[in-house]
Amino acid sequence: MIIGVPREIKDNEYRVGMTPAGVKTLIQSGNKVLVEASAGIGSGFEDKDYIDAGASITSAPDIYSSADMIVKVKEPLASEYAMLREGQILFTYLHLAPNIELTDALIDKKVIAIAYETIEKDGRLPLLAPMSEIAGRMSVLIGAYYLQRPEGGMGLLCTGMPGVCPAKVVILGAGNVGSSAARVAIGLGCQVVVMNRGIERLHAIDELFQGRVMTLSMDNIDKEVKEADVLIGAVLIPGSRTPRLVTRQMVSKMKRGSVIVDVSVDQGGCIETTRPTTHSNPVYEVHAVIHYCVTNMPGAFPRTSTLVLTNCTISYIAEIASMGFERAVRKDDSLYKGVNLYRGAVIHPALASSIGVEPGVIR
Repeated sequence: MIIGVPREIKDNEYRVGMTPAGVKTLIQSGNKVLVEASAGIGSGFEDKDYIDAGASITSAPDIYSSADMIVKVKEPLASEYAMLREGQILFTYLHLAPNIELTDALIDKKVIAIAYETIEKDGRLPLLAPMSEIAGRMSVLIGAYYLQRPEGGMGLLCTGMPGVCPAKVVILGAGNVGSSAARVAIGLGCQVVVMNRGIERLHAIDELFQGRVMTLSMDNIDKEVKEADVLIGAVLIPGSRTPRLVTRQMVSKMKRGSVIVDVSVDQGGCIETTRPTTHSNPVYEVHAVIHYCVTNMPGAFPRTSTLVLTNCTISYIAEIASMGFERAVRKDDSLYKGVNLYRGAVIHPALASSIGVEPGVIR
């Protein structure tokens, strides 16, 4: 199979879809890998590193016109739509539910779209988990940074001081993002509240952190949002649009200079006042509350992110390359669950429900 790795063009996205080590693995199995010139620079990989691993360095148009499978990190942007081909496999983070323009473009192109974030194995999301953990850890650090008065925050040191209370960090969601955020918040000495709809995850959080966080159901959300110094959105329903748990009215009652970090913005966000932002222009204010809603947070740490991502994706890429798409997804149910679109049909049930169509099947 010919596998293409284009350079990411999303704002300040420095990750790359594959490391040289990943390329070497695929080359050794008899595949051909095309890598766009300078694709790995932001993650610390030179073109020579890819050449030494056996890849061919070329241009984006050549990659899209030649490759059977495109391996990326983030979703294609409008300028890339025209280069996609019917029947081409696109393997990347997609987050299609809130992005109708992209969904329609991929349906029209009749590509085979496999989303990292919906591959599911034993109840886990193995390709989403590492980026969720990075974003979760980042979220508290970002919240602490924007609490600074020069950045528009209330001027509260999140760690506190003797005789002065630390910041209160309220985390909505107890999955990978939420637990990772709680870990960092505890380490900084913050007051930490984790909220979740399911009691099982709250039990797991309580056991994991040995009672060092307060765990609450969403019934308490109005009060906790109002008292938060940093509010972190960490809610996910795989393949579906994130439910809006925090209303604009709730935001209006938050403290002036408090900070919202909505990590779930990729799937639409769990806060009504959320809208996507970029690393170039990461924050805005609503009701004097700072909102940080960058859609590719782990891109700020591309070396770490690219290494851990390839460690997780390479086995699936190799499986598709060696067996072909149809055989691979029929053999591997976790990979089948990653298929969002197939030659014009919407396959993933949650995505189909979100956009109001009937799910199709892979024939």
